[in-house]
Amino acid sequence: MIRYSLACALDHEFEGWFGASADFDDQSERGLIGCPVCGSTDVRKAIMAPAVVGAKKSDLSSTAEHHAMVTQAMEAVRDHVETHFDDVGDTFASEARAIHEGRSEQRGIYGQASPKQVKDLVEDGVPVLPMPPKPVEKQKLN
Repeated sequence: MIRYSLACALDHEFEGWFGASADFDDQSERGLIGCPVCGSTDVRKAIMAPAVVGAKKSDLSSTAEHHAMVTQAMEAVRDHVETHFDDVGDTFASEARAIHEGRSEQRGIYGQASPKQVKDLVEDGVPVLPMPPKPVEKQKLN
């Protein structure tokens, strides 16, 4: 597996894992790699330092604590949105555009949109963000 640091046209940085170096090029050309922040498929490899294996052991407890803290924050954001925003389902793209253009009341909404719809919204200046994922139920893990 090869890990690449990636960035979209709006400079959102994220990483992707690929089976071989040619897989990135192939998937990118077919529009299969999307930014997790804005959904843009205009993605490029970012500058990345090579991984160097050192003799020091990593502090796994701080990594676990960091993971737990981030997970808790993501759950809090998701709970807030689900409690205080309107769920517009699969009409999210049209409703977000209507709010942005003043054709619908100003309010917080959430719902579903395709990567192309998200890309179009972002390109038109409509502010959108992805929802944090729902936490995985421990009994569903392998």
